[in-house]
Amino acid sequence: MSLTLIPVTESFSVSTQITASDIPTLVGAGVKSLICNRPDGEANDQPTITEIRSAAEAAGIALAYVPIVSGKFSATDVEDFSSAISKMEAPVHAFCRTGTRSITLWSLHQRKQGVNDAELLRIAKDCGYDLSDALGGALASEPKLAGGGAAKKDHYDIVIVGAGAAGISVASSLMARTQALSIAIIDPAEVHYYQPGWTMVGGGIFRQEDTVKTMASLIPEGVRWIKSAVGNFEPEKNRVLLEDSHPVHYDRLIVAPGIKLDWHGVDGLVETLGRNGVTSNYRYDLAPYTWELVSSLQKGKALFTQPPMPIKCAGAPQKALYLSGDHWRRAGVLNNIDISFFNAGPVLFGVKEYVPALMEYIDRYKATLNFGHRLTRIDGDAKTAWFETQDESGATVEVSSDFDMIHVCPPQTAPDFVRQSPLADDAGWIDVDQNTLQHKRYTNVWSLGDVMNAPNAKTAAAARMQAPIVANNLLHDMNRVAGVAHYNGYGSCPLTVEKGKIVLAEFGYGGKLLPSFPKWLLNGQRPTRLAWILKEQILPPIYWKGMLKGKEWMVNPERSKADA
Repeated sequence: MSLTLIPVTESFSVSTQITASDIPTLVGAGVKSLICNRPDGEANDQPTITEIRSAAEAAGIALAYVPIVSGKFSATDVEDFSSAISKMEAPVHAFCRTGTRSITLWSLHQRKQGVNDAELLRIAKDCGYDLSDALGGALASEPKLAGGGAAKKDHYDIVIVGAGAAGISVASSLMARTQALSIAIIDPAEVHYYQPGWTMVGGGIFRQEDTVKTMASLIPEGVRWIKSAVGNFEPEKNRVLLEDSHPVHYDRLIVAPGIKLDWHGVDGLVETLGRNGVTSNYRYDLAPYTWELVSSLQKGKALFTQPPMPIKCAGAPQKALYLSGDHWRRAGVLNNIDISFFNAGPVLFGVKEYVPALMEYIDRYKATLNFGHRLTRIDGDAKTAWFETQDESGATVEVSSDFDMIHVCPPQTAPDFVRQSPLADDAGWIDVDQNTLQHKRYTNVWSLGDVMNAPNAKTAAAARMQAPIVANNLLHDMNRVAGVAHYNGYGSCPLTVEKGKIVLAEFGYGGKLLPSFPKWLLNGQRPTRLAWILKEQILPPIYWKGMLKGKEWMVNPERSKADA
């Protein structure tokens, strides 16, 4: 998708997120300076500020980093923006996820310079932004500039935050049960990713382009798509504030914005991602680089890392190891490559029944296991990584390893706007009852997917099971269906131990095995060709054409008979 610059004045423009490949477009437009108003890690396809800065400075463009958590503007933020823009050579271009934060900051800066609110509203509206809520107070008396007449109150029976696997699936599950409700889904992303496919991209099996579709093609018919970012939750007022401070009111709320990848959680990582042999299948644009490294490596040292839990798809770090090792074995170079797995946790896999089969492949690929080792910093130019661990006496020490390639799984947290909200528990995750997925304090709020705190594996398969449960229980709360559905913690992790075979781990709360198939057909504790066919050929269409469309194949939630 080509970058569109929105001119605000002759010397200032805004846009959505840019990438390093957009720098020539900016140079061609005469831009001399850039301001980034988006914090790193808001989305899985988002390039880091370091990548953009490197490309910009190479092209002679200065860059200032003034990150704003969506919807949260402070006086300090405005001062920082004012300071940055006053020192920069014009024309200046600012960007964030949608451009809203950038034009809001510019407007607040202009207000300080004496520009009246009515004029700022008009300029923003001409650029396609309504800042009547963001600028607040004084603009309430300017209804004509905000669109004419009294402001219409956005109110829906159900509001869903997030249009990832969990958000779209629960929207479709609701629509499959009733079309009598007004439903809105809030998400600014233009595209939707099939993230389970990125491991296969990194293994040279899937094409990168087959893991992405336009968001517009996936939003369920009858559901309003609010293409904006959420700034804050106000559950006491039954409303969500968008990044421009516009309120969206609800009777019931579903929170499913996914997880944040904290690339800055490892010192030096953002400076070297995508080069120097440093890669990650956890980002759409980097997965092909994983395969480039694997397919070209003939000898040397390959490291694979896993951070402390919780993380999205806990098996993904070792899946990268297995597929890489299998390629090197088939290419006849495995004996020339030293493979090491550095895991911050104490075990290879959290459900013991699957460990024997996995250990057979660890031995096959001659991989060294290093448990209790957390990646803390990396120097890509020196090709060295450092890990925090404990010595024999229990003292914390740092050890290092050189590498020729390293696959990094970044630390992960709940999104910033979730962690700072009243909906979060002490660790920052949405606080739900693990059986009903209803919020523990706000009874008209539910959550599913990676962002909530139930102790289940954070996988797409888990969201597939959770979506109809949340849909059922929300409608039960409205007296529209009978019986409360209960989530048993189901999650699935197809561990790609070699090309053509998978150990299909399926389990629930407490590590209880929850196989979908009889053992005679598919023994999940052993590597099988059938599980590979399921992963490679069957699960992608189930995702696109089933799960996201409200067709709840292989899902049969338990319901409380007492409530039926």
